[in-house]
Amino acid sequence: MSKQLTKAEEQVMQVLWRLGEASVKDVRAEMEDPKPAYNTVSTIIRILEVKEFVAHKPKGRGYLYYPLIEKSNYSNQSLHKLLNGYFGGSFKSMVSFFMKENKMDTAELQSIMEELEKRKRNE
Repeated sequence: MSKQLTKAEEQVMQVLWRLGEASVKDVRAEMEDPKPAYNTVSTIIRILEVKEFVAHKPKGRGYLYYPLIEKSNYSNQSLHKLLNGYFGGSFKSMVSFFMKENKMDTAELQSIMEELEKRKRNE
């Protein structure tokens, strides 16, 4: 999967990932204020269907939409794009950047290191 989501598409996907399935009305209700128009949400969902991120099934007189792509898969792909595009593929450079720019403390870094060690032992 190499398709990227626009900001608006990602907002809709976040709702669908959280709810599992939803109508356009349900998606719109979950979005932050100011909420986009119903037709805007409907158009975004149709675009997501074309991009093969979303599918639908009939429900009453309308449809329920559901994600075809798992959030973790999209997150992983997006992270790799960020890592390769901005940090030359160097995880160390990325972590250094976040430590410096976001004032990450050593306790947070230690927690990340412990998680990595735990995963390494489980593989």
